[in-house]
Amino acid sequence: MPERKPYAPPPTIEQELVLRDPYAAFRFRSYALYALGNFIAMTGRQMLTIAIEWEVYARTHSATALGLVGLVAALPIVGLSLPAGYLADRFSRRSIILWTQGLSAFCSVSLAFVSWNHLLLPRWTVLLWANHFLRSIATVFERHPTFYFDDLSLPLLYLLMLFSASIRTFGWAARASFFPTLVPRENFANAVTWNSSIFQISSVLGPAAGGFLIVRLGFPFIYTLDALCALSFFLLVLPIVKIREAPRVTASAWQSLAEGVRFVLRKKVILATITLDLFAVLLGGATALLPIFADQILQCGPIGLGWMRAAPAIGAFVMAVTIAYLPPMRHVGRTLLWCVSGFGVATIIFGISKWFWLSLAMLFLTGVFDSVSVVVRQTLVQLLTPDAMRGRISAVNNIFIGTSNEFGAVESGLTAALFGPVVSVIAGGIGTILVVLGVALKWPETRRIGALDKNLA
Repeated sequence: MPERKPYAPPPTIEQELVLRDPYAAFRFRSYALYALGNFIAMTGRQMLTIAIEWEVYARTHSATALGLVGLVAALPIVGLSLPAGYLADRFSRRSIILWTQGLSAFCSVSLAFVSWNHLLLPRWTVLLWANHFLRSIATVFERHPTFYFDDLSLPLLYLLMLFSASIRTFGWAARASFFPTLVPRENFANAVTWNSSIFQISSVLGPAAGGFLIVRLGFPFIYTLDALCALSFFLLVLPIVKIREAPRVTASAWQSLAEGVRFVLRKKVILATITLDLFAVLLGGATALLPIFADQILQCGPIGLGWMRAAPAIGAFVMAVTIAYLPPMRHVGRTLLWCVSGFGVATIIFGISKWFWLSLAMLFLTGVFDSVSVVVRQTLVQLLTPDAMRGRISAVNNIFIGTSNEFGAVESGLTAALFGPVVSVIAGGIGTILVVLGVALKWPETRRIGALDKNLA
């Protein structure tokens, strides 16, 4: 008879804390280089985002114009995410990252040139017609007549944002499927948690620095700085060597893309968490309206806007670091549902608030609650996805999640133009809570998700 192994009781929480290495992913040089480059690039992108939003609003004083910023960012994600995911599974992900970072730097330099020369642009018919078209869209939604579409740089800014968003769509699919190959499988969750933390740190530093630099140095400087950040990521990716090579897709493009969609639809847990994240941000996200709150309601200017944009990221970073140090969550499903509900409640209070400190506190809490959703969703997607399908699954995930911020900006901008920013934000928070109830009823297995390390198949 084979020798029976003695019973080993499961580790206690205290033992898990001792054995758990919160910096496990950074023990691998390739991931450390990638994380540093990703941090620099995302910080630059966050500075650029706040600059674009404030410049567009300053030139137009239109909520609809802010909504259109989200629309031009969302269209490429919807139209190009699946092809981008196929290319990420078919060709070198590292090469795609390098190309997209170079092109992204070119777009940012072009934005700096247009912004710097916005008063000197020739009165071309196409620019005049484009401004007339934008004004006609705003006229449909705006309740007040004091909005302007007479700056000839506006159509060029939207065009460059569209081109930049298209490039980022290809880069995002490659990045999302590239970093899991830089660490062993057992360190996936730790790498995902730190990826989220890095994003949140950049989302704190970027807007805070961007709001200050808008006042001190202007928009063109920020766009140029973003170009330098993109080139820094390019240089840091060059020496990276992957731990393992993911198998390449060999099926036809349409067949492989359909396979990726079917995979997500079969995995009900992934579908439920994606749905929660999608509608929470789509309905409850107040980010697109922050320039209006900063200008009209809280009257805190671009520096205050920077801190308002940074507050959710501060909350998300605090929570992400807390998650990295704590043992794995044992009741992920119930925690996720409660946190998304808390996101909705905090959004409602933010919409009601007339005090800057209370608004910052509520934005901080939206980041805390959203961080749990991000870590759970990204970890589940990575752990349940085969290496050969990471690009396509990341693309499907990006269509849901990547567009939620942008279409949320469209929804917020248009509803704010019709009903005012306060009503738009409060209604979105209520909608988020209703979505939580719907997901809990539609996919009851979501409530039964246990620890993340038990959901590997």
